[in-house]
Amino acid sequence: MFRSIVVPIDLAEADIAAPALERAVTLAKMSGAKLTLVNVVPLMPTYAFDMVPVAIESDIADKARPELERRVKALGLPETQVGVEVRIGGVYHEVLDVASKIGADLIVVGSHRPAMSTYLLGSNATAIVRHALCSVLVVRV
Repeated sequence: MFRSIVVPIDLAEADIAAPALERAVTLAKMSGAKLTLVNVVPLMPTYAFDMVPVAIESDIADKARPELERRVKALGLPETQVGVEVRIGGVYHEVLDVASKIGADLIVVGSHRPAMSTYLLGSNATAIVRHALCSVLVVRV
């Protein structure tokens, strides 16, 4: 069925990530796929440079890895079946880069139900669906 599944995890939006992660774990257990959790720390906008420390993204990324690893332990999958990636950059670009580099055949992403702001501004889930080279499962919250 699947060999490699990528799940973007926004640690600040646990309510969106949880159902997608649950679905991905079920699929990984059924197919024996390797699961890769990806957290992307967005780049700080240039106007904020004067107000935040220079290494803020790196600091956030350093804190994200242990949090992802803690979540991995609660999944009930063997450690060899789960990986963790923490990136800094544009969310959908980094998620798609990880998926491409590991040869993922599925991305499972959580998403709010569409709202007017989503239609006008777009979202990371929308961009992932639009640009992914593999299948994408959108789990609605």
